[in-house]
Amino acid sequence: MTQRTLLQFFHWYTRDGGGHWEEVAEKAESLAAIGITDVWLPPAYKGSAGGFSVGYDTYDLFDLGEFDQKGTVATKYGDKATLEYACRVLNENSIGVIHDVVFNHKMGADDKESVHVRRVNPDDRTQIEDEAFGALAYTRFTFPGRASAHSEFVWDQKCFSGVDVIENPDESGVFRLVNEYGEGEWNDEVDDELGNFDYLMGADVEFRNKAVYEELNYWGRWLSEQVRVDGFRLDAAKHIPAWFFRDCVGHMRQTVKEDLFVVAEYWHPDMGTLKSYLDLVDHQLTVFDVALHHRFHEASKAGGDFDMRTIFDGSLVSVHPDHSVTIVDNHDTQPLQSLEAAVDPWFKPLAYALILLREQGVPCVFYPDLYGASYTDDKDGEHRAVEMPAIGCLSALIDARKRFANGPQTDLFDDPHCIGFIRHGTGDAPGCVVVMSNGEGGEKLAELGTDHAGKTYVDVLDHHQAQIVVGDDGKATFPTNGSSVSVWVQNGAL
Repeated sequence: MTQRTLLQFFHWYTRDGGGHWEEVAEKAESLAAIGITDVWLPPAYKGSAGGFSVGYDTYDLFDLGEFDQKGTVATKYGDKATLEYACRVLNENSIGVIHDVVFNHKMGADDKESVHVRRVNPDDRTQIEDEAFGALAYTRFTFPGRASAHSEFVWDQKCFSGVDVIENPDESGVFRLVNEYGEGEWNDEVDDELGNFDYLMGADVEFRNKAVYEELNYWGRWLSEQVRVDGFRLDAAKHIPAWFFRDCVGHMRQTVKEDLFVVAEYWHPDMGTLKSYLDLVDHQLTVFDVALHHRFHEASKAGGDFDMRTIFDGSLVSVHPDHSVTIVDNHDTQPLQSLEAAVDPWFKPLAYALILLREQGVPCVFYPDLYGASYTDDKDGEHRAVEMPAIGCLSALIDARKRFANGPQTDLFDDPHCIGFIRHGTGDAPGCVVVMSNGEGGEKLAELGTDHAGKTYVDVLDHHQAQIVVGDDGKATFPTNGSSVSVWVQNGAL
């Protein structure tokens, strides 16, 4: 069976201009050739910022770049026809299409409504004032540019649980909308940060409203009729009640695709919290291994002071490998973004080897690490320029996953600076020996078995130029350069 390898085909500063879907189609064939099995696309629907929206400011789920709304027909990434084409080309190259879904909130309402709200302590969302008062809030979404095409549903104040801006009086903060749902309380089965992390931003969707629940399920079915759908990435899962996704994922697998791949962005570094969330959703999906990303970040900053034997300590993949999607970086952790914790470029080859070539977890590659990225933005009152270099050996590592990451695994985690592991291969597929160091050059003794005696191994990454011959006892010592990684494979398997 082909091992799943995801590519996040965007980043926060993906270029404007509507050419992104075209780039997806252009690169599909080459991605399939190196072993990418699934592409995670950015949110494809219209955001409140129109042609400049990255996609997380959801305005209209049913506008895939088809209607003149928010100042544009096309989204930042292109129009609907080009999206359809990109999905078709991915499918023709046997690459799954993973869609980013932002259900948590809506922004850019078409009209204000008279509402009643209660003030909430933003630092403790369980503290909600008893007294309600009247105000105006942007909670009515009629989508006039779409004119009821695809869906006639109108979103109003009954569809939301909270807002962060009101008028008359003019205030900003966190406000609980007074309606018939939840008796004035937030949803349960959400993260307990700030007491209750139901509310995040914008007009917060009220999932207890049955009409909302049905509309979102309908949208998932509708999307699968418009474009190829092989899976979803669920945004802001810690702010959405777990029972909703527990129901929704099951519904989508029944109506859209039985083997639908689903990964939730529950951004929390605590393994226990992620395990509890998986229990709440009946283990129907995977989640990103946030803890492992932070270990990579820490290791890259500490250099030779980091004990590489502990790299997987506290990670989700170490205890729930079948439900873990492993990442090195993403659009939130890249430089200048809200969760900035970027992994230094020197360490990324090591990190990618640890997620791509091991048995455990589903690895996800980040677009700038494969293709590079340059951008500027303001942060902390300063205008900054960022260069994210492409990782030169990343294509070779992805290809090595496809060709050599086979069979059972033996860890060689016996040194604080130089670690490795063996993939022993199978009767039908070759294995590899992976050795890396975060300090000076090092080496690892690997026991491969006497059936490998006399075989010559070379570094498929070309980082080390030695040729290693396995002894008559089935053992060999495999080196690596300092602050580097080598992937040793049988010369005859190339």
